[in-house]
Amino acid sequence: MPLNKLDPSKLNSWKKLSSQFKMENLLTIEKLMDEPNRLENFSVEWEDFFLDFTKNRISQSTLDQLVNLCHESNLKNNIECYFNGDLINETEKRSVLHTALRSQKHESNEISKTVNEIRAKIINIADEINSGDKVGYTGKPFTDIVNIGIGGSHLGQEMVVEALSHFSKNIKTHFISNIDPDYTSQALRKIDPETTLFIIVSKSFKTTETIENAKKIKEWFIARTKGQNIKDHFIGISNNTSAAKEFGIEENNVLPIPEWVGGRFSLWGSAGLIIAIAIGSENYRELLSGASSMDKHFRESDFENNIPVLLALISIWYNNFFKSETEAIIPYSELLNKLPSYLQQASMESNGKSTDRNSQKVNYQTGGILWGATGTNAQHSFFQLLHQGTKLIPCDFIAFQKPHSKDLEQHKILIANFLAQTNALMLGEKTEGGHKYIEGNKPSNSLFINSLTPYNLGALIAMYENKIFTVGSILNIFSFDQWGVELGKSIAKGILEGDTNLLDLSTQKLFDRYKKGK
Repeated sequence: MPLNKLDPSKLNSWKKLSSQFKMENLLTIEKLMDEPNRLENFSVEWEDFFLDFTKNRISQSTLDQLVNLCHESNLKNNIECYFNGDLINETEKRSVLHTALRSQKHESNEISKTVNEIRAKIINIADEINSGDKVGYTGKPFTDIVNIGIGGSHLGQEMVVEALSHFSKNIKTHFISNIDPDYTSQALRKIDPETTLFIIVSKSFKTTETIENAKKIKEWFIARTKGQNIKDHFIGISNNTSAAKEFGIEENNVLPIPEWVGGRFSLWGSAGLIIAIAIGSENYRELLSGASSMDKHFRESDFENNIPVLLALISIWYNNFFKSETEAIIPYSELLNKLPSYLQQASMESNGKSTDRNSQKVNYQTGGILWGATGTNAQHSFFQLLHQGTKLIPCDFIAFQKPHSKDLEQHKILIANFLAQTNALMLGEKTEGGHKYIEGNKPSNSLFINSLTPYNLGALIAMYENKIFTVGSILNIFSFDQWGVELGKSIAKGILEGDTNLLDLSTQKLFDRYKKGK
């Protein structure tokens, strides 16, 4: 069953939200805090997660209408289509089933069979490497793993590996993504070919950046090993087995990426092999389990108590009615420093669309601009703009109750900053005038999680993935294609092949300047 194709701006709830915005947009968060049962109605506790969304410019009446928007847009039906594997990626005629890769169910169908096979192979390879049973061409165990990929074949994996570094199995991980010879040569200086495993991640095995990097690394490996065969040192993650074999990778070292898995959601399957190696198979299972639990919460919980849905509704409210356009992710954990970048791709590549599911140009805002950095670093850079700038920028603050470190005093300082910033954004500083005046009334969500474990990180990532789906579902766009990305790729390919007929005068001049060497 396809997703419905309802224009949200024509729904009664949307019209009521427009009216309420006109009446309520001058209300302060401080004033809204006086609403009866505000703390209870504007917070959700689920497992180790506590979401406090009280500090938003949203009244109880507005929240009720936002929930009605879910019902009127048939969100429940769309969620079921999402999890059932219906062809919801209509423009590419594909199902969207990355959620199946982390499912804990064991069903007797082809999807489950495929998932189990992929998972078993990932875990087997990870266990062999971590035990030392899988070795390089000289018989030495692997000490380093290099992931060669870009976008969805790199961002999520690198983010997870760094975030869960406290669970590391002491194998050094490296990521090569951008096609930048200066960076690649620097990365190769850090590794020994004898003890390094290379993982090439490309669904088509044709991604220009990935394959060109892989070719150069293969040349480097062969030169450094005096012509040694790559068979023990290279693994391919791809659907194009023939291309991987042609590259020199043995067929049993090629892991598939199912057609129903989009790149930016692929860390849950074969593309996440480096994660399983880095943190070990048991922790990898926990990562999947946490994501699966969040999926269950998303699928089964009432909208009023559904964390991904509430975050999506808040995002739609600010983006469309306040015209805020942008939102920031602020994790109070340096281990999550790559989370904003990962979510940038996941969100903006998914919902950065201007055509609805009816092939009509939308008359409302769709995907917002997502960015961020870790606190307290961010406090000393762009927080000045958050507090006193002219932009309204809703923020998600993320913090953890318990650190891995035993230095509880430093953690106390970190949490004090986490709490202080949301409070300051809301209240401002009105006793001082002039340059010291801080208006306040700036919105934020606070997500307090017990600890940064594989399970909780899996749940956190799935939370945002399901938020992304909800936003796209309600706003009547296709979230799982990326034709804008493909356009730039095709033009670049044309330039490389000498076809510059479609270049504008400016681009042609720049290209000519490059060819002249100045």
